[in-house]
Amino acid sequence: MAFEGLSEKLSNVFKKLKSHGRLTESDVKEAMREVRLALLEADVSYKVVKDFVARVSDRAVGEDVLSSLTPAQQVIKIVNEELIDLMGNDNAKLNLASKPPTVIMMCGLQGSGKTTHSAKLAKYLKNEGHRPMLVACDIYRPAAIQQLQVVGEKAGVKVFEMGQIDPVIIAKQAVRYAKDYGHDIVILDTAGRLHIDTELMEELQNIKSATQPDEIMLVVDAMTGQDAVNVAKAFDDALEIHSVLMSKLDSDTRGGAALSVLAVTNKPIKFVGMGEKLDEFEKFHPKRMASRILGMGDVLTLIERAETVIDHKDAEKLTRKLQEQSFDMNDLLEQVKQIRKMGSLKSIVSMFPGGDKIDDSALDDRQFDRLEAIILSMTPAERAKPSIINPSRKRRIAKGSGMKVEDVNRLLKQFEQMQKVMKQFTNKGKKQKAMFRQAKRSIAGMNFDAMPGKKKK
Repeated sequence: MAFEGLSEKLSNVFKKLKSHGRLTESDVKEAMREVRLALLEADVSYKVVKDFVARVSDRAVGEDVLSSLTPAQQVIKIVNEELIDLMGNDNAKLNLASKPPTVIMMCGLQGSGKTTHSAKLAKYLKNEGHRPMLVACDIYRPAAIQQLQVVGEKAGVKVFEMGQIDPVIIAKQAVRYAKDYGHDIVILDTAGRLHIDTELMEELQNIKSATQPDEIMLVVDAMTGQDAVNVAKAFDDALEIHSVLMSKLDSDTRGGAALSVLAVTNKPIKFVGMGEKLDEFEKFHPKRMASRILGMGDVLTLIERAETVIDHKDAEKLTRKLQEQSFDMNDLLEQVKQIRKMGSLKSIVSMFPGGDKIDDSALDDRQFDRLEAIILSMTPAERAKPSIINPSRKRRIAKGSGMKVEDVNRLLKQFEQMQKVMKQFTNKGKKQKAMFRQAKRSIAGMNFDAMPGKKKK
């Protein structure tokens, strides 16, 4: 995950500060030296680092901080605020046309993930209630049109293509088609190159002139580090881009580009790609990203991710089952599938405060594979009533799932413990409701006029 190294180094800096109790100006300066090194190692632009550290230092050595009862916490607060400011204080929104269709022109170098992320954006906008349409304007890269058709079909979005003719004509015809058939957003997947050249820029400028896009979004690969910032500047100089989409932010990258791009180009990051699947795509929230970097978690994004994959009817059904104490292995299997839709265990746990401290070896997604294999090797009767699973059944389930009998026993024991906990919560809830009803009846039956100290009128 991006920022892991930076997050760890900053945590160590703040741990040292907390151990001091009272801070001196020299303590803060020493900490800022370490922060500077951590940011440079994360591949943040030197100028950005220099300005950032200077701002934090000026605020951190102020009298209000050094005389505070919790100076270390005050310094962390300042770093958090400056990180948010560095990445963009407000959550930037798409430029939507007052009169549809909105034209979004996607551009970027070849290999940045432009085609896949065009489909991710289309799916995201479709879930927001729009009718997006993808347009195949990359006529040069082998199988680019077919790739867009494949990802477009997965996203459930219309793909407009006219073969390998002039991309400018394709883009103009696509906008006309969108107007005629009620597509309110047109996403142009333009061609990329392995490097920035005059021919590429001329073509993009011609498409821009022909379609007058409302949003020119540059897709940059987070793994390219500072090159991503240089690419963003070059495209901005040629096209005057509106925003950046940062792809591959889930990879083992230092993440410095995300901290530098706004400061260098003055263009906000609006979306980030967090994985290979079409659902692994998020709006960029500077405040939440700053929280992740400082190891404070990102529970809001986790909740939003859960809301997109968990059906409300299924949630209500599960609630009823928990209340009736009829939760079985089929329900457990369904819950595992829902969790897997939210992303890897590592990405989910990292969103909890302190989740980045958990050892990666304890977050093996293959645990889900093993659990599913065991449950799927059970008969319908066994899933509905696990208590009937005797030793011979356990041996059959273990053989069918490719596991050991010990693995089956472990799952059954964990399920039994889960049921006990659920039963305790359910009974506790029932008792609380009964007590509340009794209290209401008691209050309703009280004669307040007859209470001691109450004067009669």
